[in-house]
Amino acid sequence: MRITDLLKKDGIALNVNVASKDEAIDRLVSLHDKCGNLKDAAAYKEGILKREEMGTTAVGMQIAIPHAKSEAVKAPALTAITVPNGVDYNAADGQKCTLLFMIAATTDGDAHLEVLARLMQLLMDEEFTAKLKKAKSQNEFLNIIDAKEKEKFPDEPAAKTDSSKKGYRVLAVTACPTGIAHTYMAAESLAKAGEQMGITIKVETNGSGGAKNVLTPEEIADCDGIIIAADKSVDTARFNGKPVYSTKVSDGINKPEELINKIVNGEAPVFHSEHSQSSSSYGGGNESIGRQLYKHLMNGVSHMLPFVVAGGIFIAIAFLIDTASGNAGSANFGSVNPVAAWFKTIGNYAFNFMLPILAGYIASSIADRPGLIAGFIGGFLASNGATFADPFAASTVPSGFLGALLAGFAAGYLMLLIERLCNKLPDSLEGIKPVLLYPLLGLGIVSIIMCAINPFMGMINTGLNNGLTWLSENNLGIILGCILGAMMSIDMGGPFNKAAYVFGTGALANAATFAEPAVAYQIMGSVMVGGMVPPLAIALSTTFFKNRWTKDERKNGAVNYVMGLSFITEGAIPYAASYPLKVIPACAIGAAISGGLSWLFGCTLMAPHGGIFVVATIGNPLLYLLALAVGSVVSMFLLACFKKPIDKQN
Repeated sequence: MRITDLLKKDGIALNVNVASKDEAIDRLVSLHDKCGNLKDAAAYKEGILKREEMGTTAVGMQIAIPHAKSEAVKAPALTAITVPNGVDYNAADGQKCTLLFMIAATTDGDAHLEVLARLMQLLMDEEFTAKLKKAKSQNEFLNIIDAKEKEKFPDEPAAKTDSSKKGYRVLAVTACPTGIAHTYMAAESLAKAGEQMGITIKVETNGSGGAKNVLTPEEIADCDGIIIAADKSVDTARFNGKPVYSTKVSDGINKPEELINKIVNGEAPVFHSEHSQSSSSYGGGNESIGRQLYKHLMNGVSHMLPFVVAGGIFIAIAFLIDTASGNAGSANFGSVNPVAAWFKTIGNYAFNFMLPILAGYIASSIADRPGLIAGFIGGFLASNGATFADPFAASTVPSGFLGALLAGFAAGYLMLLIERLCNKLPDSLEGIKPVLLYPLLGLGIVSIIMCAINPFMGMINTGLNNGLTWLSENNLGIILGCILGAMMSIDMGGPFNKAAYVFGTGALANAATFAEPAVAYQIMGSVMVGGMVPPLAIALSTTFFKNRWTKDERKNGAVNYVMGLSFITEGAIPYAASYPLKVIPACAIGAAISGGLSWLFGCTLMAPHGGIFVVATIGNPLLYLLALAVGSVVSMFLLACFKKPIDKQN
């Protein structure tokens, strides 16, 4: 075992000012805690102080090595500080200490004695200690120790890390709102990077079918740290006390080596969970407020989408059955043919859950389980438009998707406030908080909020629907179609893409509230055709302009035919990541053209997903396919213009 195996970058503090021995000990203990070396910092410090009572751990030569063996230590570790002005550590030679190491040892071995002996041998070299005291950075400090160890103990084996270490050195979790493409692409990218770097890594995927390759408690305990590459919330309470680096899922695809190095080099901050079951925090403490809000939103969206997709397809099937029965377009759609009526009714039931699920899981992402009831109730009140004057919502306008968004965030942050206030109650009430106080207060307050704002949100919804109808009636809907198509392609599964998709599914779910329901179906049509263009454009370009792409890019390009026709925009991400200034504009322009043409041709779509495989639910399907083909071909030629042939590229 080497000193450098136990001393992390975050465990070093240089040029520290401390006024006393106690302050020095506090600083060294805090570094251990920051690095995640301790189960209980207070208990470990108590062990250090007991050792000091037996006699000072100052060893002379202006050096002190406080140490303790304690059950509060997770694994043997070191921290170090330099104190240029010195600190009185009761040294026998009377000199102040300017270099201090603190050893944390477990109770199941004598690792601290081994490291203490190693340190003492190295620190006998005054030239070596002088270099440490003058180190200007943490990396320089570590490099000085590493070089001296290799010189002094050349045959000493390295610590049991990487392939010889029990379990995995790095763990990761990937997740995206839909759980279809980004999740698995990031997992594959991280796994490949780990293999190339010689770092053992395991990746858990939180996809549409649930969590796979789930990280075990033993693996978490043994790893160096965890990467969370996710655009929605994941369970992080299990990572309490471990270094965690949190980032967006696209970084897992595009920057896998950088993320792995964050863990290996000890650059990830230690995560401290606030919840015992699951957490609304995402770890790392390195995310902006906007990023956190986006992830809360995407957590709600990811849980909502299955209801929208399944319910929408059931309603589309009802439409097809009515079409075959000669009842399509009738005001009695779904009520004449009993089979169609069954599909429509079940589809509507699924749609009815959409807004409560959205609001409930936004609130849950923010406030954990206590947020669920407040969020669900808030979303339900948004979906039916209940007010103080009309609690049965007999004549009010639902506040819809916008109201549910507001309900989810309001309920989540409200419950956080309630939790903090309830923390001041006597411990004897702890058992009734989650089953009585949280749900009762949450239900009451969120109901008051939603009944108060529903009339205003209903007015906004009505105005929005009337505005969209006006655009359609005045032949300006094509502009909206172009915008939606371009948004689906700008970031290919990112915030713009999800905003457009959620807007489309929201319109689809609330089609009955539109003055012209066809407008809602046209919105969904423009959204989906815009999302199909990027992968199809890539596939066409790699087929007909082979000299613009590498061998691997051409080989993988064919897969994008399937992904594009299936409405999986993310298939174009690797190409956009490699050539962003060429691929993104080309695809966005083609997607905008397809979205606009879809609207111009009066194409409607009643299913929220499925691509070419739900063509039977599309109004004017041949023209819809034409709009898709035109946009894809335009993007293909733009790619050919923007990208030089490979042999002409620098």
